[in-house]
Amino acid sequence: MAVPTPSLRRAGRTLLSTQFPIQILPSPRSVQVRCYAAAKPPSPRQPRPYESEKPLVSSRPRPSQDTAALADLVKKKNEGRKGVMAPYIRLGVGVFTSPLQLTEAPSIADRDTLQKRESGVTEKSPMRLRMEALIKEKQGEIVAALQELDPATKFRTDTWSRPAGGGGISCVQQDGNVFEKAGVNTSIVYGTLPRPAIEKMRVNHKAIDPDVDSLEFFAAGLSLVLHPQNPNAPTVHLNYRYFETMDTEGKCNAWWFGGGTDLTPTYLYDEDAIHFHRSIKDACDKHDRGYYPRFKQWCDKYFYIPHRQESRGIGGIFFDDLDVEEKDQEQLFSFVKDCLSSFLPGYLPIITRRKDMPFSEREKQWQQLRRGRYVEFNLVHDRGTSFGLNTPSARVESILMSLPLTARWMYMHEAEKGSREERILNVLKQPVEWI
Repeated sequence: MAVPTPSLRRAGRTLLSTQFPIQILPSPRSVQVRCYAAAKPPSPRQPRPYESEKPLVSSRPRPSQDTAALADLVKKKNEGRKGVMAPYIRLGVGVFTSPLQLTEAPSIADRDTLQKRESGVTEKSPMRLRMEALIKEKQGEIVAALQELDPATKFRTDTWSRPAGGGGISCVQQDGNVFEKAGVNTSIVYGTLPRPAIEKMRVNHKAIDPDVDSLEFFAAGLSLVLHPQNPNAPTVHLNYRYFETMDTEGKCNAWWFGGGTDLTPTYLYDEDAIHFHRSIKDACDKHDRGYYPRFKQWCDKYFYIPHRQESRGIGGIFFDDLDVEEKDQEQLFSFVKDCLSSFLPGYLPIITRRKDMPFSEREKQWQQLRRGRYVEFNLVHDRGTSFGLNTPSARVESILMSLPLTARWMYMHEAEKGSREERILNVLKQPVEWI
């Protein structure tokens, strides 16, 4: 039988460990192991008893190649060779009194990685792989567009992995000419939910099995926060994500989408607010005319700072837990794609208009005070930040990418009557219907 696992164990001891494909030929109380190993010509010396007159040569084949194909490859590579070849790897054949056990079965993350390498990602691939491909594609488009605004300040790109499976790409620009801090991150997480988390999720997702003590899960998301240098240019946030639970074989048993985008200006320009909201509404209306008013209201409610009794910004859309009870998976995936595609047309005209406007030290100070409110919401109330920080092996630097580079807190600060600062505060205390 062909065995694609990385190791063989008996009684807790490793008998063979190799990355090469192996073939095990079992008998009642013994085992023969055939392994193709890389080889090199020997140095001049006396022949040793274990050496054979048959040449031994191989390459590192892909795991999908079967034994017959490997045998043909070895035969072709050895045609015309003469002499004895000494293997890099020496294998012993022994007699064992207890059966061998295969350990370290491939995880769901391992199987997904193999599927992507062998078959790519198509419309027939599992949704988790399609969502991963989508957010990486959109990350590249957004970073490229933002880089054009400030070619002199390059994005730093970090690719990282998680021990349990998955990883991400963090693209961050700091102290630039346009953005004080700009972060565009993708994150892929494989993990296991404990029973308390399962019970909590079943409140919104009845498809989750209530009788299991743990459950495999997958999460993928694209998260973006841009904090401009100029106080006249608004901060913007975006996050779109997909979550699913699976059995041990990787079969999905519950799934949902979430996300949204919102604008946080320091100084209010009505034309910017109207343009941003109209771009989002156009994307929503392609799928359901009820989405924009419903998700805008959800956004106004979610991004509220109770201890300040004001909103973080002027809103946008926000939604969560959209599953089969909302629409089918393909329809919701298409909706998320259109929302992501609407971001650059919705924000680039705004930042282009405002990035080079003149501003005073007083206006910069007000920007820093508003950044303080942004920090308060993200660290105290944001569920995404909380989930990320409480996920085992979390990459904290990527999670806290959303925080501004600088912020300010002043004791008992009050905006002047009739000022631009007072106007934005009034809007934050009472949400506005922009379109």
